[in-house]
Amino acid sequence: MNKFLIVIYYGYSLKIFKVIILYFYKMKKVINVLVVLLAFSCNNSKDEKNELEQTKPIEIVKVPILNIEQANKLANLPLDCINTEYPNRLSQTLGGEADLKAPTELHPAFYGCFDWHSSVHGHWSLVSLLKSFPNLAHAEAIKQKLLNNISKENIEAEVAYFYGKHNTSYERTYGWAWLLKLAEALHTWDDETARQLETNLQPLTDLIIEKYIEFLPKLNYPLRVGTHTNTAFGLSFSYDYAETLNHEALKSAIQSRAMFFYSKDKNGPMSWEPSGSDFLSPCLEEAALMKRLLPVEDFRVWLNDFLPQLKDKHYDLEVGVVSDRTDGHLVHLDGVNFSRAWSLNKISEDLPEYKHLRSIANKHVNYSLPSIFGDSYEGGHWLGSFAIYALNSIKE
Repeated sequence: MNKFLIVIYYGYSLKIFKVIILYFYKMKKVINVLVVLLAFSCNNSKDEKNELEQTKPIEIVKVPILNIEQANKLANLPLDCINTEYPNRLSQTLGGEADLKAPTELHPAFYGCFDWHSSVHGHWSLVSLLKSFPNLAHAEAIKQKLLNNISKENIEAEVAYFYGKHNTSYERTYGWAWLLKLAEALHTWDDETARQLETNLQPLTDLIIEKYIEFLPKLNYPLRVGTHTNTAFGLSFSYDYAETLNHEALKSAIQSRAMFFYSKDKNGPMSWEPSGSDFLSPCLEEAALMKRLLPVEDFRVWLNDFLPQLKDKHYDLEVGVVSDRTDGHLVHLDGVNFSRAWSLNKISEDLPEYKHLRSIANKHVNYSLPSIFGDSYEGGHWLGSFAIYALNSIKE
């Protein structure tokens, strides 16, 4: 009568299983081998992969900290450019010779830092640092610079520019978003200087809000790019302003359009990122926006559909590598590292199962932060703001 060996395979390494079978075959103690497979996983290769994942060490990443020493270094970046007129990229549509004016005439408040939006968030950087560090070096001198630039007269001229025939879509929506982020920072800064600056800026703030509310219903499709016109980024910063100041009309406009654009999205193509000159992550910016808008449980479901890989505690994301820091487009990838960090920190906020994303965020900040000091003007005129916002997003 034939003898049978019943081998129960519980999903251990396939190599070990084969060794057991070979042993009994060579010993000739059985004629037939009957194998009963208890499938705890879909297939053998997946079992072995799971074994490797279970033993893969979790990387411990140093948490970057924004302290007074770091703040003083970061303040020097916008201080070196907010009153630097040239080089300058106006991004201007000329309607005639009368439009050929110097940057200081066209944009008396925000003419420095190479372009309008960088000047705006350069001013935001100084406000943000003064809020967090009242004893910042040269604090009074910085306040005076802010008052000189964001004066009532200068803001009136900035508003007039947007009413120009060819300027209605100027800085849509990246510059708009940063202007509202600056307005939000001023509103939440408990300082007499802030009250004056907020009052001076208000006409431009109101105009940008009007433009947003008018524009969003016309936008039938979101812009899913990694640069200035990314819709999710613009809506996130604008929503922060609307929520902080309880501006219901702006909140409603943003919520309505964001849900229309993104609520049914699934399987975001993270493997496509970053593009060669991205400074924003289209997928992560979208997720960070939806985190702002959805109740926690709804967001959990949405995120699991959109970026299911983020829940894996062993998920990793390689940093954007800058090959030439003097190239104004290639250095954008430092920006993608900072913006990925603030998005990952927002996504993981109040969600313990996504806590591991903070280490990925920290890794991205640690890669790019040392490089922006003493950097060429191509990066130095704007990267400080991204670094500050990323550092502010870090929670212990």
